[in-house]
Amino acid sequence: MTEEPIGTLQREVDTWIKDHGVRYFDPLTNMAMLAEEVGEVARIMARRYGEQSEKESDRSKDLGGELADVLFVVLCLANQTGTDLQAAWERRMEEKTRRDAERHANNPKLR
Repeated sequence: MTEEPIGTLQREVDTWIKDHGVRYFDPLTNMAMLAEEVGEVARIMARRYGEQSEKESDRSKDLGGELADVLFVVLCLANQTGTDLQAAWERRMEEKTRRDAERHANNPKLR
């Protein structure tokens, strides 16, 4: 049996929702929440790694925590839409590998 880390995460989120979250928010609410969480990641990136100055109040923000929030909402959306994210990931990685087998290695911009 192969390891299915994304499937494990989907099941973990589903259990958490059932045990602590009462129910999933509707998909449109979760989509809005995803946009909000991605915005929080963008704020950290722009200030910590980009050219914007970081406010004192932003310095305590945890990038890993914000990325985990994004992942949580993505997993919620996958669960509530019946998407097997593990299978989708594996398909996408195969497609990317075929498509980009030599593309990046031959890109002079990446040297």
